[in-house]
Amino acid sequence: MIRAVIFDLDGTLIHSLPGLADSLNRVLSAHNLPTHSESAVRGFIGHGIRNLIAQATPKGTSPEMQSQIVQETSDDYAKTWKTGSTPYPNIKEVLSKLADQQLALAVFSNKPDIFCRKMTDFLLPEIHFAEVLGQREGTPVKPDPTGALKIAQSLGFEPHEIAFLGDSTIDIATARNAGMLAIGASWGYHDLPALKAESPDHLIHSILELPQILNAKN
Repeated sequence: MIRAVIFDLDGTLIHSLPGLADSLNRVLSAHNLPTHSESAVRGFIGHGIRNLIAQATPKGTSPEMQSQIVQETSDDYAKTWKTGSTPYPNIKEVLSKLADQQLALAVFSNKPDIFCRKMTDFLLPEIHFAEVLGQREGTPVKPDPTGALKIAQSLGFEPHEIAFLGDSTIDIATARNAGMLAIGASWGYHDLPALKAESPDHLIHSILELPQILNAKN
């Protein structure tokens, strides 16, 4: 039986690309560095903010400058993320339905931990997440399964009792590495052919499909 669902955040529950791209470009522009379209930034995200900045800055940018841009982007985003971040359609309704069915809900993201907690509290206040875990010191980023397994332990369930839903190949790999049911979300930021190539246990095109998949396992 599936007793819990772990969700990725950006590109799965929340459409946050506009706000993130705006923050990044404001900081890059302030340093007279090239800015990027939303579609380009879309390809940078998923591996954490340091990796995002490494891809967004020109080749040869010093580690010191990259670290400065990481901090400044984080500071800007902390002040502005509420603009340009919205839940995807039907997310609130489906998560409420799953909670009514006594499934535990959790979030595991490579986004900095503080933003994950603020975003779920502000954008999905009706939803009780038993655990929200973002990038933090001491927990490796996805696709390392450590964070997912920490959540499983905290919830008191075995990995095979947990489904993991995410929009990226990183999420599918994380689910597999943790021994969880891997479900891909096609509406997010990663290319559909790449998701299919990762061979998730299920690939869904709307969050409305999720309850049926989970019910079939129970």
